[in-house]
Amino acid sequence: MAEFKIMQNPKVTLDQWRTLQAVVDHGGYAQAAEALFKSQSSISYTVSKLQEQLGMELLHIEGRKAVLTDSGKALLQKSRQLLEQAIELEEVATSLGQGWEAEVAMAMDIIFPKEILINAFKRFSPDSNGCKVLVREEVLSGAAEVLLEKKVQLSICPWVPPGFMGDKLMDIQLVAVAHPDHPLHKLGRKINTDDLSRHTHIVIKDSGIKQERDSGWLGTDLRWTFSSFESARAFLTSGLGFSWIPVHEAAALIESGKLKVLDLDVEYKKHGTLFLVYANKNVMGPATQLLADAIKACTKQYLATQPKFQ
Repeated sequence: MAEFKIMQNPKVTLDQWRTLQAVVDHGGYAQAAEALFKSQSSISYTVSKLQEQLGMELLHIEGRKAVLTDSGKALLQKSRQLLEQAIELEEVATSLGQGWEAEVAMAMDIIFPKEILINAFKRFSPDSNGCKVLVREEVLSGAAEVLLEKKVQLSICPWVPPGFMGDKLMDIQLVAVAHPDHPLHKLGRKINTDDLSRHTHIVIKDSGIKQERDSGWLGTDLRWTFSSFESARAFLTSGLGFSWIPVHEAAALIESGKLKVLDLDVEYKKHGTLFLVYANKNVMGPATQLLADAIKACTKQYLATQPKFQ
C-alpha cells in the first residue's frame, strides 16, 4: 500500500519574510515601518515573532542599525527567492486569468530610432484587442533600472541586466558633430582632445538613479547636461556646443546644414548596442509577446533599408 507524506504547513508567512527584508534593506525598524506603511511596533513584533517561530536570532542591533546574524544572512537570501517565486506565481495566474493583458508597459533608451517603434506599433495595433501601451523613455541605466524595479514588461536597453533574458536588436553608431559655424570647425586642422576640452560638451543625463552614467566624452568638466534629447539637440543646432549623437539622428541634420561632422585627429567613433529585454520571458502575456515580435521584426526591416553612413 502506498504511503502518503503529510505536507506540513509553514511556520512563518510571506509577509514575515517581506518584513525582515524591509528592515535589512531600509536599515532599521523605523525605516521599514515607513516603507511598508505600518507602525514600528508592528514591524518589531513581526520580526520578533519570526525569530521565535524559527528558534534563532536573525537580527541584532548595532548602534541604531539592524544587522543580520550569519543565520539571518543565509535565510534572507532564501527568503528573497521565495518571494520572487510567489510573485511570479501570481503573475502566471493573472496572465492565465486575463488571457489578454489590459496594458503593456515598456521602456526604451532614447537612442532607439523612433521610426522603428512607430512601425512596430502600426503592426501591433490591429491585433492588440484594445491593449493600452505605456512607453517610458529612458537614458542609459534608466532602461535597465525600471526592469529591476518591475515597472515594465519589456525594455530596450544598452545592456542585458544580470538575471534577465534579452535579444540583440541593433548596433548604434554615434558621430561627433557641431553647428557648421562652431569654432571647432574653424581651426583649419584636425581636431584633437585638447581642442574638445576647451569647448562645451552637450550631454544627456542618465535617467537612472542607482547607477548613473555619463552619455558623453569625459575629457572635460565644461559640460551642459540635459534631461531630454530634444533640448540637447536644440542647443546643439544653435551652435552652443558639440556632442556625439546617433547616426540616424545626425544624418538629416547634417544633410540640412544644421550640423557638421567634426574632423577629429583620431578615428574616435562611439558604438553602442541595444537589446530587447524581457521582465520575465516565461510568463509573458500574448499582448507583450505580440509587441515584442513587432519590435524585432520592424528593427530587422529598418536595418535592411538603411544606407551606411559615411
